[in-house]
Amino acid sequence: MLGLIAGHFVLAACAGVFTRWWGRRAFLVLALAPAATAVWAALEWNAVAGGRVREQTWAWAPALDLEIALRLDALSLLLTVLAGGVGALVLVYCAGYFRDDEPGLGGFAGTLTAFAGAMLGLVLADDLMLLYVFWELTTVLSFLLIGHSSGRKANRRSALQALIVTTAGGLAMLVGLLLLGHAAGTDRLSVLVAHPPAAGPAVRTGIVLVLAGALSKSAIWPFSLWLPGAMAAPTPVSAYLHAAAMVKAGVYLVARLAPAFAAVAPFKALTVGLGIATMLLGGWRSLREYDLKRILAYGTVSQLGFLTALVGTGTRDAALAGVTLLLAHALFKAALFLVVGAVDQAAGTRDIRRLSGQARALPLLCAFATLAAASMTGLPPLLGFPAKEAAFAALAPLPLTLVVTGSALTVAYTLRFWWGAFGGRAAVGPGAGAAGAAAAADGAAPPTGGPADAYKSARVGGWEKTAPVGALALAGLVLGPYVGRLEPLLARYAGTVREDPGSTPYHLALWHGWSTPLALSILAWAAGAALFAASTPLIRLARKTALPTAEAAFARTVRGTEWFALQLTGTVQRGSLAVYLTTALLVFTGAESYALAHDTPWHTPGGTPRLADDAAQAAVALAVMAAALLCVTARLRMKAVVLAGTTGYGTGVLFVLQGAPDLALTQFTVETASIVVFVLVLRRLPSRFPRTAPRRRRVNYAVGAAAGALVAVLTYLTAAARQAADARDALVEATEHDGVKNVVATILVDLRAWDTMGESAVLAVAAVGVTSLLFLRRRAGALPRAGDGEEPGTVWRAGPREAAGPESLAPERTWLAAGGTLAEERRSVVFEVLARLTFHPILVLSLYLLFCAENLPGGGFTAGLVAGLALVVRYLAGGRYELAAAAPLDAGFLLGAGMVVSVGTGLGGLLFGGAVLDAGTYHTHLPVFGKIHLASPVLFDFGVYLLVLGVVLDVLRGLGAKVDQQIEREQGRTGPEGGEAA
Repeated sequence: MLGLIAGHFVLAACAGVFTRWWGRRAFLVLALAPAATAVWAALEWNAVAGGRVREQTWAWAPALDLEIALRLDALSLLLTVLAGGVGALVLVYCAGYFRDDEPGLGGFAGTLTAFAGAMLGLVLADDLMLLYVFWELTTVLSFLLIGHSSGRKANRRSALQALIVTTAGGLAMLVGLLLLGHAAGTDRLSVLVAHPPAAGPAVRTGIVLVLAGALSKSAIWPFSLWLPGAMAAPTPVSAYLHAAAMVKAGVYLVARLAPAFAAVAPFKALTVGLGIATMLLGGWRSLREYDLKRILAYGTVSQLGFLTALVGTGTRDAALAGVTLLLAHALFKAALFLVVGAVDQAAGTRDIRRLSGQARALPLLCAFATLAAASMTGLPPLLGFPAKEAAFAALAPLPLTLVVTGSALTVAYTLRFWWGAFGGRAAVGPGAGAAGAAAAADGAAPPTGGPADAYKSARVGGWEKTAPVGALALAGLVLGPYVGRLEPLLARYAGTVREDPGSTPYHLALWHGWSTPLALSILAWAAGAALFAASTPLIRLARKTALPTAEAAFARTVRGTEWFALQLTGTVQRGSLAVYLTTALLVFTGAESYALAHDTPWHTPGGTPRLADDAAQAAVALAVMAAALLCVTARLRMKAVVLAGTTGYGTGVLFVLQGAPDLALTQFTVETASIVVFVLVLRRLPSRFPRTAPRRRRVNYAVGAAAGALVAVLTYLTAAARQAADARDALVEATEHDGVKNVVATILVDLRAWDTMGESAVLAVAAVGVTSLLFLRRRAGALPRAGDGEEPGTVWRAGPREAAGPESLAPERTWLAAGGTLAEERRSVVFEVLARLTFHPILVLSLYLLFCAENLPGGGFTAGLVAGLALVVRYLAGGRYELAAAAPLDAGFLLGAGMVVSVGTGLGGLLFGGAVLDAGTYHTHLPVFGKIHLASPVLFDFGVYLLVLGVVLDVLRGLGAKVDQQIEREQGRTGPEGGEAA
């Protein structure tokens, strides 16, 4: 099971390469992952239907009791078949739907494949936290899929709306899962359902919060607003996420919890009440739509309400009807969405007021659409018929009456959809007349264009688009007469829900004879046909009596939140760094002072720390204090930066005196890089600090002195409060293996590798966030190099060479690759020579510091900074073109490669039967080098090296090269910016 999930993500990672090689045909390769999942599930069908439960666990952090727990039972098998089978068919459909030159095709293909893997993980997860991880992963991936065409405002708005609604529900669900797990004393979903905790306030609260997540995911009212807007996504996304996969996640969670909590208030009231209300509201709204996809979207909302009401009822027969309808709905609704994509690309519109003659143009698709639509209305012998009859037989009188009404609406909007897509001219309803007349009937202007999908195919036909639709439609036709063969598996899940006392269990069959459910089905068909026949006056009435839509309410809420945030931000964010820092220090000082006065930690027994070990330490400390005081009185910004750097170098000297060369080396490199960053930033700031009022200065001095004194006291008390034995002996003993001697570096990449990985990720995000503020459009790509079409700017060159004559255009010998781009008054031959002579030795030194870290001072972080300083020297000596020559790689590539290497090394521990970040060593013997041992912490450290180097390069190209370009544009002496993508 874990291999199947991982296979999806491996193929997703390769999707970009595949699309470059094979174009849209890459989807056929990517379909192998979900297809393999469907085949595996089919092979497990009989065994699971017979009662077998397949489990798989993988302890990835045994010390924390964290493990990946997967479980395949009847319910998860059904969803696995849908996620895999429908996913494979949709990916095949994509091969005929998109063009080879579709923008962002590789990213879309990878995201859709990864979504299939996330959905598979969601339905197989047996650990509560693993379930939540996959739950949120589907949310993020659906956001990316809905917003695939990010240049369209509708896609961005719809993606954000779906993200906000489902993420809010997911966060509520997380709290609910924690409450239920804590009450049950387990983090296993199967154990929680098998042995539910006693009902109490905490359990009821947890149920409500979990249902908030489930109902928002399945677009149940009042969370249904996001699903119709998500139709801005490409049609394959609608067919998979919004018909067969993502929206089924909420129904799956309700069905999973129903056996344990259906009898606990308010589970049944929420699921049945809101489900039926959603069924009625979605069906009614679908009758008002003219866009084929929106008709299906509101129809999906309606059907999801029906499903939620069935699986939330908490009876065996309703559960059996629910899972049967779940299977039927995935088949017919996915097929109909795919039909819409084909019709849209053939006719150039989805507006039913403009469509005409598609039955003649697409006869095979019309036939498949007819089968799917018949299943949606519950006509025999399609699978939808026995599913709906089972529902009618399982419900109580009141919900049954409402469900029959909803079924009539289903028949009406299904006829509206089919007639609109394949009926006569201006097919709003039978005999509705011309498009303009139909539009005028409800007060709308005649359509001048259709809401055509933006994702155009190179071909209208093709087996890739027809075969998936046919497979889904024919599956509903075949499974209808043979629905009894599905019962062993479906009844296996239904049997976990309580039986109705004194009732005979319902069995699935195509024909039960003349019965009440059949009579109700006939009534629903007749009423639905009548509603469709009277659709024009009904639409007119609906538009006149329409209340504000949920989309409008959501938009008003978002605007109100933005207005409130703007007002609040304008009040508390005054644009003064001094005010922000003063506020933070005052709060910190006040809170900690109160804690010191209240808890009296100085009464804690402990040793008395020494103020200094020797006179050298005291002298360095006094020098650092003097530099800090001089920094406070400095008026020049550069002077303040140098003095602040002096305090950092002084701290590094203290590390040297204390016998910590690793820390000292890191401190020196960090301070050097920090000073360079300060110098780059100071180019855009005045040379002097602004004058402040004497009163303001006194306040700053007082606050700074108070905060500094408090930190000194806290440091002293922390050292004095030590009671336990020093941990250094244990750490040294834990790291002394295989000849390792550098305890500090080994701790960072072995014992505390989790901390190092987290800090590396934070460093990467911070660097990307800061430098991204300088890029107007996009930040990806390498820096422009001299001669790439961008003329050197006058910041770096005194003027055009042509002014000095044609002979000046001849190549000139320089020490640096781009030294000739500098203006003569800005060049330093000595600096260029030093940069040329030291660049490669510094890089070699960085590699030495990286690979010697097991036994000598060094490490990936320090080595990365040293390599970054080599790039700093090249940039300062030769300008931004020299930086491009020295580092032709994209900074983002180095950042990503570093994280991939570090995370991959961590996951390597799992592959060899251990835990995440377990260290491993490989010993070998080479003829020339002799005995060699390769340790995984070194590879982990190499990832840190690449990441830090990427951070330095990102800062240089952002605060250095990018600012150079901005200065050149402001001076007005250069052409269009050629490095916008740098």
